[in-house]
Amino acid sequence: MTGSAPPSGPVGSFFRGVGDLARGFGYWRTLPRAMALGLIPAGIVGLVLLAGIVTLAVCLTDIVDALTPFAAGWSEFAASVVRIAIGVALLGGAVVLAVVSFTALTLLVGDPFYEKIWRAVERDLGDPAPESEYGFWRSVGDALGLVLRGLLAALTAAVIGLIPVVGGLLGAVTAAFLTGWLLADELTSRSLTARGWDAAARRRLRRAHRARFLGFGVATQLCFLVPLGAVFAMPAAVAGSTRLARTLLDTPARGRAVSPGEP
Repeated sequence: MTGSAPPSGPVGSFFRGVGDLARGFGYWRTLPRAMALGLIPAGIVGLVLLAGIVTLAVCLTDIVDALTPFAAGWSEFAASVVRIAIGVALLGGAVVLAVVSFTALTLLVGDPFYEKIWRAVERDLGDPAPESEYGFWRSVGDALGLVLRGLLAALTAAVIGLIPVVGGLLGAVTAAFLTGWLLADELTSRSLTARGWDAAARRRLRRAHRARFLGFGVATQLCFLVPLGAVFAMPAAVAGSTRLARTLLDTPARGRAVSPGEP
């Protein structure tokens, strides 16, 4: 395997991250059995969260009306603008939280399945997967951390969504980038942690390759928004994130790994 690609501008790095996800989808051809097993936990969690989003959408008008009694005496136009903004903010924030929660819960529920994908991709890239102490309680802690950070991202997107007229668009863009960053962090954590990279070292690596991580994460998040996309994209995201981590660490077949202490 070759090392990291030559440096490029932020736009080129962003699309290189998108390409990492595309290469993850390529493993449906070379590792069909392992990838298919990854559909099981993704499907279960996806159905539960989809039911929650649909319920919120059905009840959204009543919820918004209950939150805006102060607008009862306003003109119809002013009240509609405020209520639409709040409705968009609530639904957008819920979608952000659902996307992040989906990743956290799916990785937690399906850890044995996704470990098989991770190990298979590591072998395909030239080395056996390093021994990992990524146990159940570590997975629980990571899942809770991701959900809490996802809640913060959802609240941020919801607040931005309250801006009249442009709030919906700005909130959606903010949500895509914040959620993408969180997804890239969580999905690459197994490969990096298995090689001795703690949270601080992972942050340094992400900042050094910010655009590429964003490209991978945003592309993954957009796939998750397509109906049934989250179910089929999750195994590809695990495979693609493994490839992304290996590429950035420049770990060729001879087994040299970049030290987490290197800048």
